[in-house]
Amino acid sequence: MELSKETLLLLEDIERRIDPETEEDLEKQWLDFTYGRFEGEIFCPNRKKLSVPSVEPPFININDAIKDYDLMLRGQLAGVSGALNGTHNTLCIRANYGTGIMTSLFGAEIFIMPYENNTLPTTRPFNDTERIRRTVDQGLPDVMNGFGKNVFEFGEFCAEIFEKYPKIKKYVNVYHPDTQGPLDICELLWGCDMFYALYDEPDLAHAMLSLITDAYIAVMDKWYDIFPKNTVLNHHWGGLCHRGALVLRSDSAMNISPEIYKEYSAPYDQKLLNYYGGGVVHFCGRGDHYIEILSELNGLYGINMSQPECNDMEKIYRNTVDKGIKILCFNHSRANEDKCRQGGFNGCLSV
Repeated sequence: MELSKETLLLLEDIERRIDPETEEDLEKQWLDFTYGRFEGEIFCPNRKKLSVPSVEPPFININDAIKDYDLMLRGQLAGVSGALNGTHNTLCIRANYGTGIMTSLFGAEIFIMPYENNTLPTTRPFNDTERIRRTVDQGLPDVMNGFGKNVFEFGEFCAEIFEKYPKIKKYVNVYHPDTQGPLDICELLWGCDMFYALYDEPDLAHAMLSLITDAYIAVMDKWYDIFPKNTVLNHHWGGLCHRGALVLRSDSAMNISPEIYKEYSAPYDQKLLNYYGGGVVHFCGRGDHYIEILSELNGLYGINMSQPECNDMEKIYRNTVDKGIKILCFNHSRANEDKCRQGGFNGCLSV
């Protein structure tokens, strides 16, 4: 595929501006924090040298980007350009196709948001338990279904382009797409009836979650064939680095009891953490009701959470930083409020 002039100029500008010493210093800061060598209370990485762009990245609407790999790359590189002139973020891009990547493999209808919203697409749930039953019977889907084709073709496109730019290849991290987590995928595919099924049809729920977990592995294995996984320090969202290869999403768990979480979410998350050398779990909303169970997962090296106001943060801290589990990309003002708690943050909290 031939790149547009605008994308080529942006690539050349970023290649010129990348300073290896600055990027390696930022990486070392994250490695020190990740492996317990950070001696402060609240970790906030700091880029020691900023680089002003000579090419102003244009605005790219996400609806245009999802239809055009050149525009997707240009939109992602705009974030890299901004990071080079910012104080905290590492250099990252992803195949940015929203929360419906995994569900689209199973045939869920893709839903494109209105153009003026400039918001990532998703998929419509089946809202049909009988269709879930048929989906289980059909077995593993083709990973090139739905958005899978876009994700992998865009990944291969980036890998090919980056070969021509040695500093970009080395210092711009292509992190894994938004593959959610098993329970989230199950809810996005099944719909809200999933929550009833966890009680009424446990065998079907487990069968669907097991199939989803196997499909997740198939997708991530193919992704890591393009960009080999790094379990020492994985970059995500630009402002978050972590040990292990995965960021699992667990937003749906805020709607279930600790007992149901332990039965229907933890085993499948654990399988993925074991398979990929650990990682981080993200959740929005409330997580304090199951955080103790979550903290017991082997290979859980950190959490990323939003909305501390929805949580008993002391319970969160007892089951994360007090156990050496990182809290990553946390709310800065709340961290400052809580830094005088007994025991502090144990050098395990980043903002």
